[in-house]
Amino acid sequence: MNKPLRHIAVFCGVLVTALLARVTWIQFHQGESLAEHPDNRRVALKNFAQPRGDIIVGGKPITGSVATSGSDLKYKRVFQDGPMYAPVTGYFSQAQGSTFLEGVHNDVLSGKDSRLLSGPLAPLTGKSPDGGDVLTTINPAAQKAAYKGLTDLKATGAVVALDPRTGRILAMASTPSYDPSLFAGISHEEGREFRKLAEDKRKPLSNRAIRETYPPGSTFKILTAAAAIEHGTVTDIDATSHAPAPYRLPLSTTEIGNVVPDSQCDKVSMRTGMQWSCNNVFLDAALRTGKDRMRETAEKFGFNKEQFTPVRTAASGYPSALDQPQTALTGMGQGSVATTPLQMAMVTAGLANDGKVMKPYLVDELRGADQSTLEKNEPEVLHQAVSAATAKKVQEMMEYTVTDGTGSKVAVDGVTVGGKPGTAQHGANVRDERPYAWFVSYAKQPDGTSPVAVAVLVDPEDMDISRADIAGGRLGAPIAKAVMEAVLER
Repeated sequence: MNKPLRHIAVFCGVLVTALLARVTWIQFHQGESLAEHPDNRRVALKNFAQPRGDIIVGGKPITGSVATSGSDLKYKRVFQDGPMYAPVTGYFSQAQGSTFLEGVHNDVLSGKDSRLLSGPLAPLTGKSPDGGDVLTTINPAAQKAAYKGLTDLKATGAVVALDPRTGRILAMASTPSYDPSLFAGISHEEGREFRKLAEDKRKPLSNRAIRETYPPGSTFKILTAAAAIEHGTVTDIDATSHAPAPYRLPLSTTEIGNVVPDSQCDKVSMRTGMQWSCNNVFLDAALRTGKDRMRETAEKFGFNKEQFTPVRTAASGYPSALDQPQTALTGMGQGSVATTPLQMAMVTAGLANDGKVMKPYLVDELRGADQSTLEKNEPEVLHQAVSAATAKKVQEMMEYTVTDGTGSKVAVDGVTVGGKPGTAQHGANVRDERPYAWFVSYAKQPDGTSPVAVAVLVDPEDMDISRADIAGGRLGAPIAKAVMEAVLER
């Protein structure tokens, strides 16, 4: 063989070797990811080739599958009471993908989870297993009360209810909402419906309960009280606070007043400060407790970390870099503090549960089509945020706020209820922006345990209501009361 031919042969050999190496790499290292890639048409064909399992609430399915015509995607998803349950289910669409429980537990619902294979020869049959079911922790009566409360107000907002003893999420509502059935298919009309929702400035596709953060306003005072008592800043909730009203921020000429007359809050005790939501008492308590101990307590309640319910939540924030005025402002839930409604429900539930914060969870059980249990969730302690003694003192103040203070609208006959309203200023110019209205509460049983804690957020931006009428006790308390009554009646 002459020299040029030898060079060509070597070159061709190198090309064949490279080709074989590349094929081997794709087949063994990239094969699985390519087989599951969203742009792979076979993935879509497989996902919609058979009916899915269902998402279950209160023992009944709130999802289903229907045959589609004129498409090689054989089935599409339908949702019962779609707008009410959308923050729980998310959507599952032939064109838009999936979110929330539909996305997190897609393998179980679609039948792809290996635990659904029955018998050692099942993989050889070529038949896909039937989809399994996702059994949620949602209480249907509580969910209905939460959603109805927000929609009756025609409000943008969110509600979260928890069982403080276990962390079970009993209700999770967000408004405005959407019906996932309207864009579950692949038609042009359904595509237009999705684009309309995606471009809506009110963000109906966003789950405000877990994915948006807001200043918590005066509801954060329950955490400030817990931190101050736990760290010894306040040893007697009935002793004078020595905090003047109005309160001048340190290193500043800015004075913070109160909604009630300042004379009603001047140097009052923490109990009275909670009763009338006196800003001066909690500004001073946060300042004296200090940013590090305030942040430490906040983090034990769940701040500064994402939660997985199993749907991922936004992290609520208590910053580390705060000066003295900023630290004081966090005491009344303003400044740099930001929280999800879920997080404020966790704080309330933790205090109602004698300081023990349980990990919130939305799924009780994963079950196969044959009703066999694939996975069962059990309650899990997240943190002992504060001592039981500290929590009981905060409970005393919250219950006094309901019986003799600003939380009276949440009272339930024959039941011990603790609550705290809040109004949170926000925006670059707080005088122009309409504040958020908050309410947090819990109910106690005769044995002293609490089966429900609730956080309500109302954003009145688009409501036909005067600024003077925007208050957590007026807007949020009736919703919290309805949700708690729904749980207690069950």
